[in-house]
Amino acid sequence: MRVAALISGGKDSCYNMMQCIAAGHQIVALANLRPAENQVGSDELDSYMYQTVGHHAIDLYAEAMALPLYRRTIRGRSVDTSQVYTKCEGDEVEDLYELLKLVKEKEEVEGISVGAILSDYQRVRVENVCKRLDLQPLAYLWQRKQEDLLREMISSNIQAIIIKVAALGLDPDKHLGKTLDQMEPYLLELSSKYGVHICGEGGEYETFTLDCPLFKKKIIVDSSEVVIHSADAFAPVAYLRLLELHLEDKHLATSDKLFISNCSCEVNCTEDDILVLMEEEDQNETLPPIWKSLTPLLQKSQKSSCSGKSPSGYQWISGITAPFSHSVKKVL
Repeated sequence: MRVAALISGGKDSCYNMMQCIAAGHQIVALANLRPAENQVGSDELDSYMYQTVGHHAIDLYAEAMALPLYRRTIRGRSVDTSQVYTKCEGDEVEDLYELLKLVKEKEEVEGISVGAILSDYQRVRVENVCKRLDLQPLAYLWQRKQEDLLREMISSNIQAIIIKVAALGLDPDKHLGKTLDQMEPYLLELSSKYGVHICGEGGEYETFTLDCPLFKKKIIVDSSEVVIHSADAFAPVAYLRLLELHLEDKHLATSDKLFISNCSCEVNCTEDDILVLMEEEDQNETLPPIWKSLTPLLQKSQKSSCSGKSPSGYQWISGITAPFSHSVKKVL
């Protein structure tokens, strides 16, 4: 199917695009949400949903892939933080809705590539937006073992650097600007000692991709600076501000390959400002899906399978299934 990829510039959204292509889909456009340029501290926006560090380099990211880029300024904030999201005026999720609505209209996409791994908060909100727009979310990394994911990303030649640190054991002076390959042994050590999420799913660190097999050109960082966001004695929060960058031609190497993950899926198959459309959505209420892991089933059978489907045909393609229940109190 024709797919638009939600990107932050990080490793996860990049690797999920690679999985989409390996599954036979076509990435036709990129979509990104960014902070307002005149907003104080816009490099590091306080958002539950979006990575904003590195947003200045997103234009080069799209140019490196030779794909159209759709961007929208984040106007909202985290208003509805409940487990089940409902449409809420002024919430940052509605910025995502407007962005993807435009992308669907312009590019005629059917699916959205999402790099979510562990955050139910993000999953629920992406699901809500995709369901309202009749789009299929494709999240091939969902609930995969993070040690395996990081190793696959490195093996797949994703050249990403650390651009933010926010965890015990991560030092801005030592670790900002380091590559995934350089950081892997240390991240495994931090995970063993302190329970740090190896892929940074707890917000421990963020990355920016400079090159991968999908890029026609690679991004070169000419200059950068370290910005201390919070000078905590034990777990300082700091990020790398990318000041000057350029694209460089690259020669395709035989090692540039798409690494197909062992997920349980079976797939058959810029505008600076976007006008907010005042279109009323259908107010018919639908019960949310109740999710459970597919891992026990996969251990019994190697046959691939899809996630559950709602009565309206909505699915979350990933390593989990979604049986529907008419009782929200029932836990499967």
